[in-house]
Amino acid sequence: GALLGVARLDLPLRVIALLPMSDNRPGGRAYAPGDVLTMHSGTTVEVMNTDAEGRLLLADALSYARQLDPALVVDVATLTGAQGVALGERVAAVVTRPGADELAMRFRQLGEATGDLAWPMPLYDHYPKQLKSDVADLSNVGGRMAGTITAGAFLDHFTRDSEGEPAYPWAHLDIARPSFLDSS
Repeated sequence: GALLGVARLDLPLRVIALLPMSDNRPGGRAYAPGDVLTMHSGTTVEVMNTDAEGRLLLADALSYARQLDPALVVDVATLTGAQGVALGERVAAVVTRPGADELAMRFRQLGEATGDLAWPMPLYDHYPKQLKSDVADLSNVGGRMAGTITAGAFLDHFTRDSEGEPAYPWAHLDIARPSFLDSS
């Protein structure tokens, strides 16, 4: 929809969409708890929750995006059930790095103008620590607490260069509950 809007408005922007998609499909080649995957970036990830497969694909897309030298990357995903627990049915979560408050607030303002409400979530330094793994660089989930934020922290890892510095400005929109219309 966003790309269609950019095209119809004939905006003077170069916009690239990366669409990493998956479905939950059982089988002998499916991920299993304890599997360790090597991601596009070379980061190893321990699969602790097989229902968190979307973030694995999204992480590879964010890593791939680094070679496109983007001015801004916005990822939009139905990523966590925790988003609905934190913000309810109608408000998406916006996760950005510390210092990107203006970007997060811009999404909040745009949401209020369009009716697609969004609210900033903090990404403090202690959240990535919840992604520690004994056998890999990261775990694909950060435990029960702050699930939307730790999912954002997981994704943030893949938006950084080999020195750990941000490779591009980035915002994550978790639209898990607002993406579904349960009633009018």
